[in-house]
Amino acid sequence: MLKISGLEKTFNPGTVNAKTALAGLDLYLEDGDFVTVIGGNGAGKSTLLNAIAGVWKPDFGKIELDGLDITGMPEHKRAKFLGRVFQDPMMGTAPDMEIAENLAIAARRGTKRRFVWGIKKGERERYKELLATLELGLESRLTSKVGLLSGGQRQAVTLLMATLNRPKLLLLDEHTAALDPKTASKVLKLTDKIVSENKLTTLMITHNMHDAIAYGNRLIMMHEGRVVVDVSGEEKKKLTIEQLLQLFEQSSGSKFGSDKAILSK
Repeated sequence: MLKISGLEKTFNPGTVNAKTALAGLDLYLEDGDFVTVIGGNGAGKSTLLNAIAGVWKPDFGKIELDGLDITGMPEHKRAKFLGRVFQDPMMGTAPDMEIAENLAIAARRGTKRRFVWGIKKGERERYKELLATLELGLESRLTSKVGLLSGGQRQAVTLLMATLNRPKLLLLDEHTAALDPKTASKVLKLTDKIVSENKLTTLMITHNMHDAIAYGNRLIMMHEGRVVVDVSGEEKKKLTIEQLLQLFEQSSGSKFGSDKAILSK
């Protein structure tokens, strides 16, 4: 579903502030893979997601999604293929619009817009059913402004919006990092349920090693703009944090530099 070949990106090239964020990165995802991504600060995790989303064009390399070369495709044209949830619960939604209106915008992503009379009754019933699956009581709050929701409720709605039309690829950029541990756990379980039920190909960046091991069928660790650890299947299921750190040190030749990730429970 996703094939990345020799991806390179350097910010501020030719200056004293030059920073290589992606250094010839290769990555291949099968249809339905749920891949967790972990790495220290500056490892290139968010740069990778931004390159896939089209926020900026890589200096070199190729990105293919379901056989289609999207390397040079504008960001807005990729929207119909991709779903994305950001770290900040305030992003990804229109806070001054109703829950139903936000869902309607998401449902129309990638389609030609027409002047029609609001949201149809059938659409509202569908949104109620979908919101009920979140088990947050939001199905009775269709007319509530999204900006009035808690961080966890808002991330759950954003997750629903990002997956409403079953995207070819779902990008989760530390989408629980800004939430308290209890809420983060609930949103992660919702994520796992939605990804599993819809068989969505997913890349999830996390700062939490425990979550990286517990969720998904595959785990990759990044270091200095490339993938240095790639484990899946039974090997991933049996991993401990200590073993993962050992794999990282053996592959990268250095110690893992994020105490936050190591200490996260």
